[in-house]
Amino acid sequence: MKTQTMLEQESPGPAGNANLPGATRGRLPAAETRPRVEGKFLFVGDEKLWVKGVTYGTFRPDENGGQFPQHHQVEKDFAQMAASGINAVRTYTVPPRGVLDLALQNGLRVMVGIPWEQHIAFLDDMTRVRAIMNQVRSAARSCAGHPALLCYAVGNEIPASIVRWHGRRNIERFVKRLYRLVKREDPDALVTYVNYPTTEYLQLPFLDFVCFNVYLESRQCLEAYLARLQNATDERPLLMAEIGLDSRRQCENEQADSLSWQLRSVFTSGCVGSFVFAWTDEWYRGGHDIEDWDFGLTTRDRQPKPALSAVARVFADSPFPADTNWPGISVVVCSYNCAKTIRDTLEGLTKLCYPD
Repeated sequence: MKTQTMLEQESPGPAGNANLPGATRGRLPAAETRPRVEGKFLFVGDEKLWVKGVTYGTFRPDENGGQFPQHHQVEKDFAQMAASGINAVRTYTVPPRGVLDLALQNGLRVMVGIPWEQHIAFLDDMTRVRAIMNQVRSAARSCAGHPALLCYAVGNEIPASIVRWHGRRNIERFVKRLYRLVKREDPDALVTYVNYPTTEYLQLPFLDFVCFNVYLESRQCLEAYLARLQNATDERPLLMAEIGLDSRRQCENEQADSLSWQLRSVFTSGCVGSFVFAWTDEWYRGGHDIEDWDFGLTTRDRQPKPALSAVARVFADSPFPADTNWPGISVVVCSYNCAKTIRDTLEGLTKLCYPD
């Protein structure tokens, strides 16, 4: 009862947004550039937004506690991403304003992951609950209004053991509380939570769109699971927040082949896009450099692997290859006493970009 009461209360947050690194250059009005949800798709203006992304980090902190590479390295990475047809970056820590500026300059949208202590029984400690809420609020304030923002992710794969310990409904209420905190700080922003198959039963209908991390090395299994997720998400967009393959345990060519069909399956299954895990083999987690996994599209010194070219080719063709043999279709509009709306319906049909 104490936990439930706490989740319904407003917790105090840090005041202001002082000492944020970087200053936004070339900033555009957020309302004109930020994505929005319409039905099963993301839109920017009148155009659908197909997310063609990579994950970025986590990285070893520098001597000042910064959780991203040096400015010149981020600038090179983002330029290389843009040259490869990538249009979005997913981070697992909150980027400083200067990193968002670099993303904007390279035409990249950023999925801002907000990290907190989700791998322990966090709801058992009310001090920790307050601290998490303050972390989330502070993160949203630090990025609020930036036109490079794709969305906020208020959590990532809360372990199934933690969900069972606290109970599904308590976790759902807590995620909703974090969602509302972000919306108060940045009302125009999209907010999501990144789920995974082990806790697919979580009911989070308040999220702006649905995200899943899915690693399946069989095309048939992946496409079947994507169909399952599309049914479960109902009328909201579905985004794959992580897909990938380790090129150390497989070979680099197998990684390239696997990512090609994974991405094509994602788009042809009606998803709004995907993030490939990861941009580089450089990865830091739990206080250590991870040396025995190589999920990157580039090596630790940023040399491209075959997977980068493969991903670039798929992204260039997405959501469907240019040589797709589209069938001819007819459209039947069933209407009864709809004189006031039939004109809008027919005019809408004329705007469809369908070849036949």
